[in-house]
Amino acid sequence: MAAMSSLTLLRGPSIVKALGFIKASNYIPRIVPASRYPLQSQRSYVAAAHDEEAAARAAAVNAATGAPTIFDKIIAKEIPASVVYEDQKVLAFRDINPQAPVHVLIIPKSRDGLTELGKAEQRHEDILGNLLYAAKIVAEKEGIVSGFRVVINSGPSACQSVYHLHLHVLGGRQLKWPPG
Repeated sequence: MAAMSSLTLLRGPSIVKALGFIKASNYIPRIVPASRYPLQSQRSYVAAAHDEEAAARAAAVNAATGAPTIFDKIIAKEIPASVVYEDQKVLAFRDINPQAPVHVLIIPKSRDGLTELGKAEQRHEDILGNLLYAAKIVAEKEGIVSGFRVVINSGPSACQSVYHLHLHVLGGRQLKWPPG
């Protein structure tokens, strides 16, 4: 059992092997607070994944309320952001928790009920096209047009944490497949 609790210290490729073992054995690791490991400077991937899933579930509960999201506040300039691109319909800015050397979020300036891709309707065709075209413009501006990924998380099981449709543009390094 002592070997299993060391999962909280794993990083990078080692976590993939460990999680494969956990899945195969049906072992559920307990999440150990980072404070128990004074040399640990970052949360473990196991704990981070758990936190991300919990945050997504919590965000989904409030999704239907129509309350302003953090992205609405960024659009209104109430919260600062490192803007990469902006036009009349979309805003692109750097992610505060980048998963690649280039990680930019692109959002529609008007939500219009488009909280997630799974809620898209025919009336959203234009803005969906604008978002994808903006991804290409961002890739050009960031110097990654020769290779980049566009990701849309839709719903709690995809770990969507902000219910204002948004695209992640990722690049600047070799991306792997499958993504996760």
